[in-house]
Amino acid sequence: MDKTLLLEAQVREQTGSKAAARLRKEGRVPAVVYGHKQEAVAISLDAHDFLQGLHRGHRLIDVKVQGKTQKMILKDLQYDYLGRDIVHVDLMRVDVTETVRVTIPIELKGTAQGTHEGGIVEEHADRIEVECVVTNMPEVITVSVKEVGVGDVLHAGDIPLPEGVALASPPDTILVTCHLVAAAKTTEELEEEAPTAPEVIGEKKEDAEGESEGE
Repeated sequence: MDKTLLLEAQVREQTGSKAAARLRKEGRVPAVVYGHKQEAVAISLDAHDFLQGLHRGHRLIDVKVQGKTQKMILKDLQYDYLGRDIVHVDLMRVDVTETVRVTIPIELKGTAQGTHEGGIVEEHADRIEVECVVTNMPEVITVSVKEVGVGDVLHAGDIPLPEGVALASPPDTILVTCHLVAAAKTTEELEEEAPTAPEVIGEKKEDAEGESEGE
């Protein structure tokens, strides 16, 4: 699959939250282009085309701005407060021969050994940062969890990377753990663990005084 996506951009004449909101209602995504010691340019992209390319794994993008096509990489995405819709995009101009630092999604593959031992797999990070030449940029990094047993921890430094791709995230970044599921306690066990009601000294003293007065 061709890893380069071609999009046509429109320069934004107005910026700010109100102008951005209007663009989103028109089916466009506000974006900013920067890098290569050139001035940052505020643009907008067709939301449908951009999202379609993003879901297909495109990270390298050819963006046509005012008749000139420039190669860019997706540097950052900003989502709404629900974490559902993209509200802003940062793009960086690149040359195909330069080394860049980018964030790549992680895809877990296989059934962990620990699941056969009563454990569950927990994913702690869904992406890592790597350095590579633009043309070597992977769309996704596949992580096998087949050998992960109960009590095991898979770190970023443990996973093999494609040729020409170097890890930029801290090697001790936790990606995956496998642990046992705590068994639900029975009512009897909960009752046994419940603290015993404390002895109320004052009440007993009053009873004793009452009895002595009655005598």
